[in-house]
Amino acid sequence: MMGELIVRNLLHRPMRTLIGAMGVAVEVALVILIVGLTSGLLTETAKRIEGIGADIMLQPPAASIIINFSGSPMPIKIGDKVAELKYVRDVAPALLQFNSSGAVETIWGIDKDSFRAVSGGFVFLAGHDMEGPDDLLVDDWAAKAKDLKVGDTYNVLNHDWRVVGIVEHGKGARLFVPLTTLQNLVGARDKASIFLVKCTRPEHTDAVMEEMRHLLPGYTVRPLKDFLSLMTATNIPGLQSFISAMIALAVSIGLLVIFLTMYTTVIERTRDIGVLKSLGANHWFVIRSLLSESAALCVLGVGGGVGLSYLVRAGFLWKFPTLSILITTDWIFRAGLIALAGAMLGASYPAWMASRKDAVEALSYD
Repeated sequence: MMGELIVRNLLHRPMRTLIGAMGVAVEVALVILIVGLTSGLLTETAKRIEGIGADIMLQPPAASIIINFSGSPMPIKIGDKVAELKYVRDVAPALLQFNSSGAVETIWGIDKDSFRAVSGGFVFLAGHDMEGPDDLLVDDWAAKAKDLKVGDTYNVLNHDWRVVGIVEHGKGARLFVPLTTLQNLVGARDKASIFLVKCTRPEHTDAVMEEMRHLLPGYTVRPLKDFLSLMTATNIPGLQSFISAMIALAVSIGLLVIFLTMYTTVIERTRDIGVLKSLGANHWFVIRSLLSESAALCVLGVGGGVGLSYLVRAGFLWKFPTLSILITTDWIFRAGLIALAGAMLGASYPAWMASRKDAVEALSYD
């Protein structure tokens, strides 16, 4: 009986049901996409850094784990000192320059020989390695997104670069240029943003890190094998607060939509509630019927929200192929629980209000 009552109530006002479900769907999609975008970008960035193959990364003091935004370039001579340490095989300096003109991207200036020694070299899908001062290497994802081919000219940092090679993604950056050229272009002569260190054997990593900390007190020394675990929202200043604020906003949207939907439902069904009470329905039956209807509306909204999330993600990936949005079963489940809790909270007052209606007054309501 209860199930049939809920279904008939939902179908009685299909447009209102659709609007209520869409409100929940937007809430669920916002939660899934905000978390998916942040975690996807962090995970994808961490994998590219780990993919370099180095054992240790040296950064300036108090450097952010988001190396693309780390400032304070270091003297290039630091790399020579690190290279003299025991168990150090190779050291590769890199200058990172963030560019937001036309597109948000980070350009890595590298010395091709030392970078090859540390990383094992690029896998070329087309073209060849850098030879001239204005040569540019592009990874396959960026080449697809920007429609670049070997021989094309690409302007970035107000400088024309010649694309000489398309490489397989996963080696730190998407755009690589000669270190010396980038140093001169950005006014960082003989400077580097990070140093990538390769040890003679992986088990020597801890010993080398200890020596580096004694040699360069205050500098940030990170093992790259743990980089993926470090790249989480809780380790990024302010990011967790931003995610929490966006989830709160999404919950507020869903809560208000459910509240308004169920409030108007109670107003419109005043006479129906009077009939139920005159037939012997008690307060708890009325409350349970309205909360069950809200839960059913929420389930419809959660299903629509998950579908909307995948649809929006597909649209973003079509427009921005290098973007990473990670949708996980864990956060789909969490978003559904958040939406359900918000729906129950939003429907609580209308349900209580309905249960308090007097049967006689409800039957005479016009």
